[in-house]
Amino acid sequence: MFRILIDTCVWLDLAKDYQQQAILNALEELVRQGDIALILPRTVVDEFDRNKARVIEESSRSLSSTLKRTKEVVEKFGDPELKQAVLNQLNDVDHRLPTLGEAAIGTVSRIERLFEHTPIIEISDAVKLRAAQRAIDKRAPFHRQRNGIDDAILIELYADEISTTVKSRFAFISHNTKDFSHPSATNKQPHPDIASLFSRVKSLYFITLGEALRRIHPAQFADLMIEQEWVEEPRRLTEITDAIDELSNKVWWNRHQNWLYRLDTGEEELTEGQKPILEKAKQAAEQIERKYGRENLGWDDFEWGMLNGKLSALRWVLGDNWDMLDT
Repeated sequence: MFRILIDTCVWLDLAKDYQQQAILNALEELVRQGDIALILPRTVVDEFDRNKARVIEESSRSLSSTLKRTKEVVEKFGDPELKQAVLNQLNDVDHRLPTLGEAAIGTVSRIERLFEHTPIIEISDAVKLRAAQRAIDKRAPFHRQRNGIDDAILIELYADEISTTVKSRFAFISHNTKDFSHPSATNKQPHPDIASLFSRVKSLYFITLGEALRRIHPAQFADLMIEQEWVEEPRRLTEITDAIDELSNKVWWNRHQNWLYRLDTGEEELTEGQKPILEKAKQAAEQIERKYGRENLGWDDFEWGMLNGKLSALRWVLGDNWDMLDT
């Protein structure tokens, strides 16, 4: 079994990045199968708890402000021929922002469930003393003239784990390359001040969770990623509005045919004032028939109910009340 310590910054980045869902899915499954066990220090739990609300808010807010500024620039300086297409794309993204925020909330909950099923390791006085000594000696993560006490506690607790636990392999994963990585081009090697804790077999160092899982269980990780990478993306705004337009046209066309039927059967009489309306309606109906094909118009009772239900649901998504079927 691999016992892995995941830095708080990795957990927070998982929560804020919608595209990391497949990685989290793979981690959950490997933990469930017993192939991986988490090393969970109290400091990680507390730091995650302090920052989770900020991450949820920023996951959509930062994009929203960026989109707003981008749309303003496109409106003012965009190519007139391309402007509307660009704005449509930006509106599609803007429409999805609440979904991204909700995804962050869901990811935070999933991470907290992992925490709940993992024993939390309290920080011993010995670990605190060794972390303080690192500060005195100005060894990583104190080599950058900053307060790195939480990071020092993390690495010292990891040192305790690999020295006291037998018959296990270990991995340390952090995105904090400035404090933990060798100042090289790739940052994939541990800093010289902590390099003695790592080896090619027993204790591994990683700067991404995906790379760690791939190295730890390559075959299982590949299979899990194939299963998990497909994510059902929400519909774009333009897709929704185009569908509403099509459904509205078809519902109107069917109502128009019913009106013609009532006129033909004498159930309803055409007034003088309605004659111009009827002529325009016939022209509009012909345009719809050319657009969708006459063979694709006309429905039985079940299909008619589905048509209206779809229109009602899509309009509700964009803010209308239920059963808004005006055409």
